[in-house]
Amino acid sequence: MVGGFILEYELRRSTRRSIGFMIDDEGLRVTAPKRVNIAEIDEAIRTKQHWILSKLKERRERRAARLEKPPVEWIDGAQLPYLGMDISLRLLVGGRNRSIYNPNTHELWMTLVPGASENLLKERVKAWYQQQAKELFEQRLDLYAGRLGVQYHSFGLSSAGTRWGSCTADRKIRLNWKLIHFSLPLIDYVVAHELSHILEMNHSQQFWDTVGLIYPEYEEAKNLLRKRSQELPVLFA
Repeated sequence: MVGGFILEYELRRSTRRSIGFMIDDEGLRVTAPKRVNIAEIDEAIRTKQHWILSKLKERRERRAARLEKPPVEWIDGAQLPYLGMDISLRLLVGGRNRSIYNPNTHELWMTLVPGASENLLKERVKAWYQQQAKELFEQRLDLYAGRLGVQYHSFGLSSAGTRWGSCTADRKIRLNWKLIHFSLPLIDYVVAHELSHILEMNHSQQFWDTVGLIYPEYEEAKNLLRKRSQELPVLFA
């Protein structure tokens, strides 16, 4: 019981030296050293209860605001977010399925078989987004890993609700493919953030100093990413 609420959380054990808290669409996640018992974890939660409850409230409000936005209409000419701008979805019927993006006109052309459903169209657009994300994110990871002087073990895409990236202790990085909706500087911020965890598996001042070595404008990017994430239209509810 915290602040008059029954607070559920997911507990993960790790080799870290202190108790850490993470709040996302799934709720509260607590990461604690194996030597720490449940009573100590509960006491740490009570100590941080004001921060935890305020962040959970922010998450609920943010999610509610997003769900209130009208979803995108999947028609010819629909506007889709891509790399920080709007591009036009253009539909052609006939022939085999193809997806072609014209960077000069900012148009994504989708050729569909006759009778194709809206769900098929949405899956095609999502697949295109994910392919663009995979190629671009790998390029940016290699660029910033070289600048920081680190190597990551592997990279994969995630589909988390609002968590933009993660890095494990064995240097496996995952980036949310939905980052492809945002401008390149915001993508680079998340890339620099996760690569910095290879050197600092925490969010201490030393960690942020590490991020600043390769991405000095991290504070502005962090705030802008939060703002932009609330402005996205509902694409794949």
